[in-house]
Amino acid sequence: MSSALAIAAVTAVLRDLLNDGLIRANLSGVLGSAAAVSVLAPDRVVLGSASETSQLNLFLYAVTPNLGWRNEGLPSRDGAGRTRLSNAPLALDLHYLVSAYSGGDLHAEMLLGVAMQVLHETPVLTRERIRAALAPAGGGAATPALRALAASRLADQVELIKLVPENLTGEESSRLWSAIQSHFRPTAGYMASVVLMEANEPARAPLPVLSRGKVDPITGRDRGVVVEPTLAASVPMLTLAAPPLRQPVARIGDVVELQGQRLDGSAREVVLSHDRLQIDEGVPAITADAASPDAATRIRFPLDAGLADTLPVGLYRVRARVTPPTESRARSTNDVALVLAPRMTNLPMTVTRDAAGSAAFDIDFVPALRAGQQAVLVLGSAQYLPRERPLPARTLSFVIADAPVGRHLARLRIDGIDSPIVDLSADPPKTPTFLDQWVEIE
Repeated sequence: MSSALAIAAVTAVLRDLLNDGLIRANLSGVLGSAAAVSVLAPDRVVLGSASETSQLNLFLYAVTPNLGWRNEGLPSRDGAGRTRLSNAPLALDLHYLVSAYSGGDLHAEMLLGVAMQVLHETPVLTRERIRAALAPAGGGAATPALRALAASRLADQVELIKLVPENLTGEESSRLWSAIQSHFRPTAGYMASVVLMEANEPARAPLPVLSRGKVDPITGRDRGVVVEPTLAASVPMLTLAAPPLRQPVARIGDVVELQGQRLDGSAREVVLSHDRLQIDEGVPAITADAASPDAATRIRFPLDAGLADTLPVGLYRVRARVTPPTESRARSTNDVALVLAPRMTNLPMTVTRDAAGSAAFDIDFVPALRAGQQAVLVLGSAQYLPRERPLPARTLSFVIADAPVGRHLARLRIDGIDSPIVDLSADPPKTPTFLDQWVEIE
């Protein structure tokens, strides 16, 4: 694959190809002056009142994705966007305008005819042609730009570059030249396809598969694909992360229960991941309770107070690791979702208004509020923003002007996640009631 300089390298090769064609056609002798090839925008070829010299101009006016190669090698990263899985190529088609400029009669037509004949006779840019075009002229020293283009690996990419004429209608040509804001010149359109640009970054390289399942000690063959007529999982699998007391969210200090199948075994642990805050394997694993009688279908783990500085409020992906009883290596389950909500630790409270009718108070909570997170206090149905303070913070200060007198149910909302306010713990379920999470303003 080529590097990011491949686009410039293709333009340089085409310019060299057209220059050679003009020399072979001896147009300098026919036109009475040297004919060159430029690679400028058309509005920069003839400046002001300068005389128009005989020349060809090669202008890259569009770059489009190549449909045949567009999805090759994808995905290039994992779902979190952090681990590079492969260096997927960027496949591009380059669209050029070849225009002829001259102040002499029929000179522009001569130039364009030679250019079109050269490109017609060169439908493919061979590897030898690319290397020759990017080599220094006469074996001399190359400029830094030419050395960079020669190192673009354009000649070594998997697919050769083909040159295809494009049919530009009168309307398309009119729109192009109007956008360029230049006077129209005899022009032909061409497409160079395909340019494959690829990054040269380390990627994950999976190991080859040595066997499919256990190997029979007598036959020496692996078990292969086994069909089991059951809907039960054949590997450890999670179905739900259930916070305690029937709450939809978990809080620091809770014991969360993971439900699933085939969860029994040794070395059971739980890992929580948060993509946006880049919390993943770096979080210490939480030891699970492996002694429970329902170990095959349940894993319980505590959200200890020590995690308040590690796990911020947010939506987490939870997976378990367990070494099945008949195996020696740990297996990871699928991911399930778990919402971690804030817990206010100094409620209920009573606040007295000052002489101006304002109420000022602090709300203590866990886990800490981090930079980039937004917090708001909801009293009843009204929302109040906290005063600014350094982050991370476990205390937020609020000042409510003309504070409403009375007892108000309180919810702390961080990044759209509210602290629980409804008691759902009754068994059997009954009409829910509100928790003791209120602020009374006197």
